[in-house]
Amino acid sequence: MTTRAFILIETRVGKAKQVTQALRLVVGVRSADVVTGTFDIVALIEASDMAAVADLVTGQVQGIDGVLRTITCVAAG
Repeated sequence: MTTRAFILIETRVGKAKQVTQALRLVVGVRSADVVTGTFDIVALIEASDMAAVADLVTGQVQGIDGVLRTITCVAAG
């Protein structure tokens, strides 16, 4: 079964659009949208298990230029 998670992303000022475009190119990212509020982007990711989710977030998402902070919210159902 696939593990889904929502990633709440805070970016540097003026980088939200650029980060969103980069996210959409990452394998496993199903959607990425600029939003209003405390965070700048919400991304939906899918991976084979929790370890793969962690690898995707720490290995790819957090490495995108402009990403300051992420919070991962794993879908419960």
